Amino acid sequence: MTTRATGSVLMVTEADDLHGDALAATLRNHHGLTPIRLDMRDFPRENGTFRLASDGTGRSLSHVLGLDDVASVWWRRPQPCLVPGGADRADDDFRQAECDGFLQGMLWSIPALWVNDPGADRTATRKIVQLETAYRAGFAIPETLITNDVDEARDFLASRHGPVIYKRTGTGRGPFTETRIASAADLDRLPTIRHSPTTFQDFIPAEYDLRVVWVDGIEWAVRIDSQSGVGWVDSRLDTAVAFTPDRLPASVSKSLTTLMGALGLTFGVLDLRVGLDGEFYFLEVNPQGQFAYLEIKTGLPLFESLANLLVLGDGSVADR
Repeated sequence: MTTRATGSVLMVTEADDLHGDALAATLRNHHGLTPIRLDMRDFPRENGTFRLASDGTGRSLSHVLGLDDVASVWWRRPQPCLVPGGADRADDDFRQAECDGFLQGMLWSIPALWVNDPGADRTATRKIVQLETAYRAGFAIPETLITNDVDEARDFLASRHGPVIYKRTGTGRGPFTETRIASAADLDRLPTIRHSPTTFQDFIPAEYDLRVVWVDGIEWAVRIDSQSGVGWVDSRLDTAVAFTPDRLPASVSKSLTTLMGALGLTFGVLDLRVGLDGEFYFLEVNPQGQFAYLEIKTGLPLFESLANLLVLGDGSVADR
């Protein structure tokens, strides 16, 4: 496919993001486009200006050319501006807010195709919002408790008839944390949730796991043979098992479409677990999730699909 875009593609992500590198290469190879790339941490080291006059709007960053020609944006991994600290914490907070507000406002005001809309992206990253929306969309959800109340957590663990997993609730940057099965030893550590609300869920014995890359209505499903390796609790822990392209049942596709529409997302990476009972359980959706390894493992044209969405407004791939 060699169709050229009528405007530029802007990627907002970290400078060292390998997914950004892969999409840039795909845009060049399939569409003859070199995208604009922006790491928000470069501001305010670099200058920025927004101007509104009778003849229109102008946006500029001293290290980025072509913002006014942007037709689509991949809101991949935005970062806070990197504002040098001073001696006064209140002054630091003020300057951080001013820089973030300026740069975010200038970017968000661009009349472009957003993948994803920043407001929807931010709301959808909240795990409680995801779970409630997925439940209303018809997905099966493991019985869940999210709390910082030690007594509530202890009662929940005591009331369940099988194993319970626990995992982080937020989506902020930080070291990778795996999903674990709660053990007797963990009961002594429950007071630590007071300042870190934690997610507890019934553990679902699985046939296999699924990771689904959603590109504006097109679902690329990958079956992960998680139960044959060390990732039988958390499939992210073992990429040595079999990864194969798969298709979702029509009922699951319908729930997925309803979920993503309700969240306002055009792109996301979802984790589903297929239980021994044959049910498809929703675990989470990450609007900025990792998927390059899925293309490497299966050969699915995931980056081509995303590039087509950004350039053509349609993530379809010829000869799929």
